[in-house]
Amino acid sequence: MSTTELPLASTSRTYASGAGFVRQHGSLIALALILLFNVMVTPNFVSLQTFFVNISQVATISIVAVGMTLVIATGGIDLSVGAVMALAGALAPLIFTSEFAQAYPVLGLTAAIAVPLVVALGCGVFNGSLVSLLNVQPIIATLILFISGRGIAQVLTNGNLQTFSNKAFSYLGTGKILGLPFQGWLVLALAIVIWWLVHRTLFGRYLLAVGGNETAARLTGAPVKRIKIGAYVICAGLAGLAGLIVVAINSASDAARIGNLMELDAIAAAVVGGALLQGGRAPVFGVILGAVIIQLVRYTLLANGVADEVALVAKAGIIILAVYIQQGRKD
Repeated sequence: MSTTELPLASTSRTYASGAGFVRQHGSLIALALILLFNVMVTPNFVSLQTFFVNISQVATISIVAVGMTLVIATGGIDLSVGAVMALAGALAPLIFTSEFAQAYPVLGLTAAIAVPLVVALGCGVFNGSLVSLLNVQPIIATLILFISGRGIAQVLTNGNLQTFSNKAFSYLGTGKILGLPFQGWLVLALAIVIWWLVHRTLFGRYLLAVGGNETAARLTGAPVKRIKIGAYVICAGLAGLAGLIVVAINSASDAARIGNLMELDAIAAAVVGGALLQGGRAPVFGVILGAVIIQLVRYTLLANGVADEVALVAKAGIIILAVYIQQGRKD
């Protein structure tokens, strides 16, 4: 071996280790770069108001993305999360502004939260049944509610904007605990519960097994159909909760806009956070990190005068980059 080959081999190893480090910690590096850019360039970025605004915006993305991650972990996809948000968000004001709720405020408020969540869970059962029992492709099965769910929400509200004033319900979107937005604490609690579900329960083990190799999971006795239905039910339930939060933040419900393009944000956050589109992984806290990155990218562009349409292109670019990094990890 010549002496010139040694430096070349050393350089090659250094490059490979550097590339591997970037692939393994790409999300953290991206977050650090975005934060550094905003601190240096974006006006008023380092302020409590900006911090609270970003928490409020990222909370809904995080909640939906965590549910989407469970579906992706089974090798599926759910395009109906935005429509489920719209449906839940349309139902809540209809209930707590009804005559029954006016006569019985506590029962009305309870029903305004419980009924939309039950309806959202029913949407998950519908999606999961199509996928697992009728063997419909996930993208087709969830496309049904993607189209019809928002339409149903608009029919229920006659296509009108619903405005209201209900302090108890608005706490979901504007309340604070220890000075921090309630949604942030809710995301943390949900993340811990879902992480425990994935990593410490039989359901979680089956979930990852189904996504990793469905045939092998079935041969080992895993209840594949029930696991898939469960994943879609949890995803839809979390989407419904996110819809309630959006309505509570705005004190208004617009079925045409609630959850619009949330599918893109949730899938982007899941992929950036390390979820494999072919299934088998559910990195819950990584997905929340991905949601933070997606939100900060959008905030950065808007705060610096870039049109919202460009933010959509940026999100698509982020997905492409995340998929490329995933392929590098596999190789």
